[in-house]
Amino acid sequence: MYRLNLPEFKPALRKEQGKVFIFDLIRKKYIVLTPEEWVRQHLLNFLIAHRQYPKALFRVEGGLMYNQRQKRSDILIFDRVGKPWMLIECKSPAIKLNQKAFNQVAVYNMTIGARYLAVSNGMVHFCCEAAKPGQDPVYLNDFPDFAGGPAS
Repeated sequence: MYRLNLPEFKPALRKEQGKVFIFDLIRKKYIVLTPEEWVRQHLLNFLIAHRQYPKALFRVEGGLMYNQRQKRSDILIFDRVGKPWMLIECKSPAIKLNQKAFNQVAVYNMTIGARYLAVSNGMVHFCCEAAKPGQDPVYLNDFPDFAGGPAS
C-alpha cells in the first residue's frame, strides 16, 4: 500500500480468498483493503492516537440522504453532546484533491451540519470551518483540537 503523510501504525491485516482486509478501529470488523480504506484507517489512527479525538464519537461510512438519494459519509465526528462536529471525506492517494472533492463534503454537510469539514487523500489534507450563510469557509492549517463541547 501507499506510504502516507500521516504517522505510521501497524494495522491488523488478514488475507482471505485472495483479498486483503484491514481491521476498522470504529466498526470493529475487517473491511476489504482499498486505497481509500488505507487512508481512512490511517486518518482514524492519527486523530484518535495522536490528536486524542475520542474514539466513541466517531461514525464511519454513515448513511445520509441528499436530494432524495442515499449517500455515505466517510468519517463523521460528533461533539460530546452528540451534534456533528467534523465531517471528513477520504480519497485514494492516487486521486489529486480538487474543488470537486471539497464540494462533495460541503454538499453532504448541507444535510449533516458539522462545524468543520476536511478532505484527505493521505498525502494532502485540507480542513476548514464550514461556511456560514453569506460567508466563505475559513481554511485551517491543521485539524482543529478536539475540545468537545457544543461551542468548541
